[in-house]
Amino acid sequence: MKKFLLLTLMLSTASAFAAAPFTPEQEARIKELIRETLVQNPAILAEAADAFDKQAAHAQQDSVKQMIVKNHDLIYNDAGSPRVGPEKAALTLVYFTDYNCVFCKKFEADIERVMKKYPQVAVIFKPLPYRSETSLSSARLALTVWEQQPKNFLTLHERLMAKKGNHDEASIKAALKKTGITLQEPSKTSLDTINTNLTLAQQLGVQGTPATLVGDHMISGAVPYEQLETAVKAALKAAK
Repeated sequence: MKKFLLLTLMLSTASAFAAAPFTPEQEARIKELIRETLVQNPAILAEAADAFDKQAAHAQQDSVKQMIVKNHDLIYNDAGSPRVGPEKAALTLVYFTDYNCVFCKKFEADIERVMKKYPQVAVIFKPLPYRSETSLSSARLALTVWEQQPKNFLTLHERLMAKKGNHDEASIKAALKKTGITLQEPSKTSLDTINTNLTLAQQLGVQGTPATLVGDHMISGAVPYEQLETAVKAALKAAK
């Protein structure tokens, strides 16, 4: 589809350029030559598609940088967002996740691996209830525990992430029971925090979970550990 759009764009550009100085016969010949060139050299389309992808990626990252500056306090200093790691971290990752996201549950191990290998790195958790109703209820539960019993947050977070497949109300209650946490009901603040997370995610271009902000670079999806570590190293170096 992308190649088709690129071809259409090239033909349209050639037509617009040729409209004034060339006759209809010459315009037709120009279009024919373009087609022949692309058929005989299909690598041109691949190169154009690659250039298009890189340009789009650069534009997205530029937008992310602008949104970080604009929303710095909400991203990094929101009291309602759980934070794990050293108080004076050299680098703070911002991790958008969902307790019903199978990819998040796999990526969780890489986040933990980074924190163990780089103790100067902290992580801020931003739950995004994208998957189902229990994505919302489990996120509100975790955020309420952070608000009222911050020392128990990580224990509950890990228990919720350990569940294979989607949560239901029974599994959420079981997570509380297994962690020994007593909680009456989710707080109103937890819902406010989630609404803030959803707004931030939209502004940062987050379209799914997991998504991890490393410095001023947004990593989308459960990328290989090596890619995550490379980004962390680069951000740590830039922070010095």
